[in-house]
Amino acid sequence: MTIRNTLLRTAVAVSVATCGIAYAVDTPTQSASIIQTAEPFKATVLISGLDAPWDMVWGPDGYIWATERKAKSIVRIDPQTGKKQVAVTLNGVHTGPQHEGVLGLALSPAFMKNGGDHYVYTAYTYMEGSTEHAKIVRLEYDPKTHTLGNEKEILAGFPAGNDHNGGRLRFGPDGKLYYTIGEQGHNQGANFCKPIDAQRLPTEAELSKKEYAAYAGKVLRLNTDGSIPEDNPVIEGIKSHVFTYGHRNPQGLVFVGNTLYAPEQGPSSDDELNKLEAGGNYGWPHVAGFRDNQAYVYANYAKAKDCASLTWDPNHIPAGVPVQKETDWNAANFKAPLKTFFTVRDGYTYSNANCSADSAYICWPTISPGSIAYYPADGVIKSWRNSLIINSLKNGALYRIPLNADKQDVQGDVVKYFHTNNRYRMVLISPDTRKIYVATDNAGNVMDETNHPTHNLSNPGSIIVFEYTGK
Repeated sequence: MTIRNTLLRTAVAVSVATCGIAYAVDTPTQSASIIQTAEPFKATVLISGLDAPWDMVWGPDGYIWATERKAKSIVRIDPQTGKKQVAVTLNGVHTGPQHEGVLGLALSPAFMKNGGDHYVYTAYTYMEGSTEHAKIVRLEYDPKTHTLGNEKEILAGFPAGNDHNGGRLRFGPDGKLYYTIGEQGHNQGANFCKPIDAQRLPTEAELSKKEYAAYAGKVLRLNTDGSIPEDNPVIEGIKSHVFTYGHRNPQGLVFVGNTLYAPEQGPSSDDELNKLEAGGNYGWPHVAGFRDNQAYVYANYAKAKDCASLTWDPNHIPAGVPVQKETDWNAANFKAPLKTFFTVRDGYTYSNANCSADSAYICWPTISPGSIAYYPADGVIKSWRNSLIINSLKNGALYRIPLNADKQDVQGDVVKYFHTNNRYRMVLISPDTRKIYVATDNAGNVMDETNHPTHNLSNPGSIIVFEYTGK
């Protein structure tokens, strides 16, 4: 059942039966299979009218803290009433239609604690002359006025652009900041003649000049003053902010104990769920998903003669574009994903009568993961316990992936929930574990509940609450 934005804070029934497709694969563990569920939930719209909500974290004050990407703001939202209060509107932020603006948000581990601090960290894109970059800044919260101020730059000069900026910012249990950066959408769309730098590592000369172009397609680990942690990995003889590399567009991070999980958006197939390990190489662009030569080759348009004269197509590659099979590349530190969404057989056509040429990507076997959360082992919903929750930008749904007992690997089937005509941008679990909060994009294409593409979103710029009503 569709949730309408006119149902603000009004309970409605939600269908949680799945309508996913389990795509055939050679090895069952390679791709997510989808099962049905019938747990009782009700849905409400907590708030609508947000200007591109992007990140959400639960504050120790009992409020949802969120970024509005296009509004250039950080806001506090009352989870009971939906009332919004703007804590700060940031100057100097460069916004765009989908990837630029105020992105990740992280509260200091000592935030609002006795003897602690009032520091809030965020990341945003900005222009320096004609060049776009991203930076991480620290703000200070005034509990009397409920506002943020005293902006301090932590680290700046990250690569940024009009596609695949990553942007998730999280504290680890080690007190370090972790930040994701995408590969800028190079080798595709309007950027198809630009080379992918996801495998390129920074040099000592670049680091000495604070030049961070090589940070594209990486997950960074940094001290809160922006410096490089002493125990960061040394990769090919260089220690930098780089924690892992070889990423396409990682937009989510979650720690389960000391283990860091991250979903990653794939090309036409093979979105990934990864366990991030220090110094790990996650393969992009040489590998999408598993190194199995299934329905993906690396087509390096940037190396094609007269690239600008070609027509980009990720699945039907023009003559003259150099291609490389996945198994033609290897790296000793390559880390395969835990699961993919979805791996399809070699020869898969990527065509579907439900999608026209301009919306073909909506029908591809991907979900476009936007964030990730952990549902705890002692949570109220028994069937959800010890699971990772990933939201889909493309399918308007949540995917629950159970973990094994030691929380180091996935096990069992993936379950799909809450399919509506919305682009799910961010998922957040309430402290009492009974409610699941989902922020939605303001615009874009999505697969509707009849498996047809639509740009008519039911609840643009909203936070939807799915509340468990069982015992």
